[in-house]
Amino acid sequence: MGGLLEMKVLVDADYVVYKCTAAAESEIDFGNDVILVTSLFSDAYSCVKKDIERILSNFGGFAEPILFFSDSCNFRKDILVDYKGHRNRKKPCGYKRVINKLKTEFKVIRMPWLEADDAMGIYATQNTGNIIVSPDKDMKQIEGRLYNLDESFTITKEEGAKWHLIQTMAGDNTDGYSGVPGIGVKRATAIFEDKGYSWKTVVETFADKDLSEEVALMNARLARILTVEDYDFEKREPILWTPTANYHIDDGARLEDEADK
Repeated sequence: MGGLLEMKVLVDADYVVYKCTAAAESEIDFGNDVILVTSLFSDAYSCVKKDIERILSNFGGFAEPILFFSDSCNFRKDILVDYKGHRNRKKPCGYKRVINKLKTEFKVIRMPWLEADDAMGIYATQNTGNIIVSPDKDMKQIEGRLYNLDESFTITKEEGAKWHLIQTMAGDNTDGYSGVPGIGVKRATAIFEDKGYSWKTVVETFADKDLSEEVALMNARLARILTVEDYDFEKREPILWTPTANYHIDDGARLEDEADK
């Protein structure tokens, strides 16, 4: 039990709170062009608490949860103005109030300019031995334990680095970056398995579609979930990912040109 007590459960609370506050909303149609959206705060907050308890029950119920939220500003919009542009919709009723209440009961982390994913990635790689809880496939980039709400598994540093390159090539339409047109996760994986997981493979595949290395790098930076190595704590800002020309990933060995350093 000692290990469970020491382990922190890093929760993607953006997902949990949005889901519960949206579910608590209801509409009252007055006719004459008037529709009122209402919500019961108690229902929304109870839903969030139950979801957190359900998550913790997978780890014996003893581990300490830390709730992570995205900042209202996002550094990726400086890379691509339209990043997640289609998501700029109003939050459900009670969203901010639920977060404020959670702050009185739980440890909450929100880092300037970062999404919850990045804050979890930084915390998890700075403080090893904890577990990330998120349904977001992007979190497969982060070394350590991940519970995706269906199953729990461990990700190695090499596996995380490979997934980053796959995401770079496949893109993510829900986040607003396209990767290489016509290439999804399966095709990207097949290309890397054939040609090797390297920046050279990424650049060549983008070039096959007449896309520059600059476009490839933009996609890589948008896809990258930050780790402790990608954050300047003194300046409180991300360090944009910049691969060397010979960046590559060796199975079970090392990343890029670490052997050359």
